[in-house]
Amino acid sequence: MLMPPFILHHPSTVEEACKISAELIKKGEDFDWVSGGTDLLANYKWRINTKPHVISLSNIPGIDSVSNLEIGCMARLSSLEGSNVHPMIAEAAGKVASSLIRKSATLGGNLCLDTRCFWYNQSEDWRRSIDWCHKADCGTGSDCRVIPNQNTLCVATYQGDIAPVLMVLGASVHLIGPNGERVMPLSEFYQLDGMKKNVLEKGEFLLKVTLPKDSMKRIGSYQKLRVRDSWDFPEAGVAVSWLEGDKGSIKVATTALESIPREHKEEVSQIIAEGWDDKSVKALAGAIRKSVKPVNNTALPPNYRRSVVQVLVKRAFSQIK
Repeated sequence: MLMPPFILHHPSTVEEACKISAELIKKGEDFDWVSGGTDLLANYKWRINTKPHVISLSNIPGIDSVSNLEIGCMARLSSLEGSNVHPMIAEAAGKVASSLIRKSATLGGNLCLDTRCFWYNQSEDWRRSIDWCHKADCGTGSDCRVIPNQNTLCVATYQGDIAPVLMVLGASVHLIGPNGERVMPLSEFYQLDGMKKNVLEKGEFLLKVTLPKDSMKRIGSYQKLRVRDSWDFPEAGVAVSWLEGDKGSIKVATTALESIPREHKEEVSQIIAEGWDDKSVKALAGAIRKSVKPVNNTALPPNYRRSVVQVLVKRAFSQIK
């Protein structure tokens, strides 16, 4: 499929990237950021919410650095496999798509992955033939096709792999734009709306991810359900970590079940407060199963994905005992 026309900007520094975005905002011009392009450019070929300008981060030196406590937004997923990053990050990166895609895909792109939906991720001709949807209504005011009679919230699903792992490791994200830099826990970065997706303001991009010093002491596992192991997005994913011997440090996060990846603090706290014993993993798995709310917009049905979450939680804990 042919790429739609757009103006591509190639800043050579972070400051220049922020300047370009500020100038486009001032002119009232819309734009996207692109890093590896494995998600954005595929969507552009499908004519999905294209913009007249695209700002590439590929020519900015230093933002692809990788260390055990800091990873730049342009770090390729292939570089996270077998590097000195936390083993859970390497494990999750190695489960993303295919080896060829991982050579182009980046950490920043995976964390800022666009949400996906049967009604949205289709060709323009297909979407026109069955009418538009709330996320890409082309000015028609179309309703959500997954949950009819509500056009206030998009329920497209976030299907990234790396986010839940970074959440259970206590990662923070560094965002930068024309108004400067701000830092927040990754668990606060996402916004429960398939259109907005995250808290990035206009002109901002995700610069890097940092991890606390005790993250390297955490042990854990990332478990994933997908239709084809060598290619597909997750249909459900569970990350679990803890500081060995400290039940109070347990963290659990899920992905591919809602519009955002989510850390399950309340469910974990409740089970720990009841007293951790041999039945606690099963109880926690059941609590998380009840808390997630998948909808019918991916390859596998919602009830099946919820049931598998319970299995994945148990499987993740079995890997860290």
